[in-house]
Amino acid sequence: MFTKVERLISARNLRPKKKEGFLKIISIFSFLGIMLGVAILIIVMSVMNGFKNDLTEKLLGLNPHIVIQPNSFVIDQEFVNKLKKKYSDINISKTYFGEGIVISNEKAKGLILKGVDKKEKKIIEFLERNLTSGKVQNFKKNHIFIGTELAFDLELDVGDTINLMSSTFVTTPFGTLPKQESFKIAGTFNTGFLEFDKNIIFLNIEDALSIFDKNFGDQNIEIYLNDPLEADNLKDKIQDINPNFFVYSWSDLNKSLFSALKVERNVMFIILALIIIVAAFNIISGLTILIKNKTKEIAILKTLGLNNSSIKKTFFLTGFTIGFFATITGIIVGIIFSLNVEKIRMFLSSTFNLNIFPADIYFLEKLPSEINFYSIMIIFVFSLLISAIASYIPAKNISKMKTFRALKYE
Repeated sequence: MFTKVERLISARNLRPKKKEGFLKIISIFSFLGIMLGVAILIIVMSVMNGFKNDLTEKLLGLNPHIVIQPNSFVIDQEFVNKLKKKYSDINISKTYFGEGIVISNEKAKGLILKGVDKKEKKIIEFLERNLTSGKVQNFKKNHIFIGTELAFDLELDVGDTINLMSSTFVTTPFGTLPKQESFKIAGTFNTGFLEFDKNIIFLNIEDALSIFDKNFGDQNIEIYLNDPLEADNLKDKIQDINPNFFVYSWSDLNKSLFSALKVERNVMFIILALIIIVAAFNIISGLTILIKNKTKEIAILKTLGLNNSSIKKTFFLTGFTIGFFATITGIIVGIIFSLNVEKIRMFLSSTFNLNIFPADIYFLEKLPSEINFYSIMIIFVFSLLISAIASYIPAKNISKMKTFRALKYE
């Protein structure tokens, strides 16, 4: 490692003389550059981790983990019982959904009509967790629950009556028309997922089958798991039980979204890592100038018996010390900022009247942040590695210096 003499010389190099003020400026910029690079990298990675995890949590909370559709076949009770017997830890719910149009107050909007079984545990938990008005007990025949955003857009409230039109056509004396029925609003929900709250209506499974002119053999099966990450494995096993049904998981529906997030996260890491690399060039230039200015001192140290290896280690330690403390400071700043990123966003939004992180674009109501210590360790190691390389490059050239030339004119 480093001897006491090497540490003392390195510490002395970190305190340049007054006439070496330019070196001090370069050292400060080196420190600030690496610190800001590490802090920004941690903040961006934390926000992107938070965004991904929050979005995943929302999707898993709003959507089933596996869906089985009849695909022109009938999902009978025997198949359901077989699933329950083979996989006792899963929750099974019968649903039916399709596209429809809501008509109210001379306004119309296309959305998804989802019929659910009001007796199912998962449905009751979802409604109780997200209801903003109304009661779960009011979820009766010809009663529906709508999102708060949809209620706001259509100027609706609990107790109002609206018309729902399905994509199923029926024959009437006036020709073929879309099937239409009236429903009463039993309550409103708010999931925090803007697009979901705007574009879905929950109604009883019997009402859904009626408005889409379907029977109980057309119902879908929705499965909820204790571990959603096992959805793809179970999906394949269910498909083997009956290959006639169409089976898909939550990850199948959102594969492109999460792939895009992963690519964006990796690209952001590479781009922001360049800040640290650029800052490391300041260490190279600073050490190069320092070594040039210390030529006489280096020659004297060599004359006194200090070998090239020790001298190189002193200058390497000088640059690495700047990088090390800049990295530690950057990590502390990054973690503090990440923990308070939503408060900072709100402060900036209110102070400068800016709409930072608009919910209608990013699907979420607040700026999420989740600190991943594995990511921090990668950033820490990466920053130290860059600092070590930047410190080693100028230090290795010391061995090429000739002592007699340095002292020739002294």
